[in-house]
Amino acid sequence: MNIIRSTLASLLLLSTTGAMAHDYKQGGLHIDHPWSRPAPPMASNGSAYLVINNNGKGGDVLLGAESPVAERVEIHTHIMDGDMMKMRQLKNLPVPAGETVTLAPGGHHLMLMGLKQAPKEGERFPLTLHFEQAGQVKVEISVDANDSQKMEKASDAGHHHH
Repeated sequence: MNIIRSTLASLLLLSTTGAMAHDYKQGGLHIDHPWSRPAPPMASNGSAYLVINNNGKGGDVLLGAESPVAERVEIHTHIMDGDMMKMRQLKNLPVPAGETVTLAPGGHHLMLMGLKQAPKEGERFPLTLHFEQAGQVKVEISVDANDSQKMEKASDAGHHHH
């Protein structure tokens, strides 16, 4: 009976540790809840989202990213061009000191170009962010169709959004 309790306790600890370990810190940066929506099987592109809190004394700049699931990763944003919403690639994304930059559907996001495999619901995949000051930050993207609501709650804790 003790073996079963011990095994159950270990599994519970592992599952809660995994759920809680979905934020990353490096230097003054805190990356929260990286996620992506599932992609259709034949999709050539996808997107990834996250929240970057800069708790440091100096600004930083997201220069780019890479992931083994895509040929390349680009920083994109949406802009209004007349009455049309258009997506545009950015060379970089400033992350000012003391501010929060949210990458979310309909705004700034990471485009996964040339998908080698379509992300599926419940999967995770690695992504490396490249910052001017903080350097490389390795994160794990969680694939979840419903994460936009969770991310909005996580990023609405009184932070300034861009």
